[in-house]
Amino acid sequence: MKILASGDIHGDMNLAERLAKKAKKKKVDLVVLCGDLTYAEQSTDNLIGPFVKRKQKVVLIPGNHETVATADFLADLYGVTNLHGYSIKVGDIGFFGAGGANIGVFQLDEDEIFNLLKKGHDKVKSLRKKIMVTHVHPSDSKMEKLSNIFPGSKGVKKAIDNFKPDFLLCSHVHEAEGIEEKIGDTKVINVGREGKIIDL
Repeated sequence: MKILASGDIHGDMNLAERLAKKAKKKKVDLVVLCGDLTYAEQSTDNLIGPFVKRKQKVVLIPGNHETVATADFLADLYGVTNLHGYSIKVGDIGFFGAGGANIGVFQLDEDEIFNLLKKGHDKVKSLRKKIMVTHVHPSDSKMEKLSNIFPGSKGVKKAIDNFKPDFLLCSHVHEAEGIEEKIGDTKVINVGREGKIIDL
């Protein structure tokens, strides 16, 4: 299975179009959008449309720049899945997630982030491979050290420690785009704006 994961589109319609073209060219099975789709909820126009137009399967979560309601609106409008507190199964691979962050327009406390991830994980925990999707990066990570402004999430770190997903896909810290690291047995990837192709 091949996915394209991206985050921090921030209302950039040209970027959404480029990512959709990349997903088609690389023949990906799923597009994963790791939050901050908008810039402070100012524009939702044509951010999901380029993917749907090319018949690509999309899952998304809200970031700290949009509410769950906005993510739900986009998911309903385009017939895609908001993974915030939910999960999907694609064959024997489970995707589960939680959006928001511990800072910004749409803030969640650490217990809520963990509980949303637990809720999604509970439905896919028996599958062969598990992919966790968040906006914010975990605490005690390399990504956290690249920013004095954005603290890592203790809730996300607790979820890694408890659920041991194969991958964590996140964004949030723009300076950390493309950084990969291992936390326990989990491969943590800051997928960034330009998107990352991942073979599962």
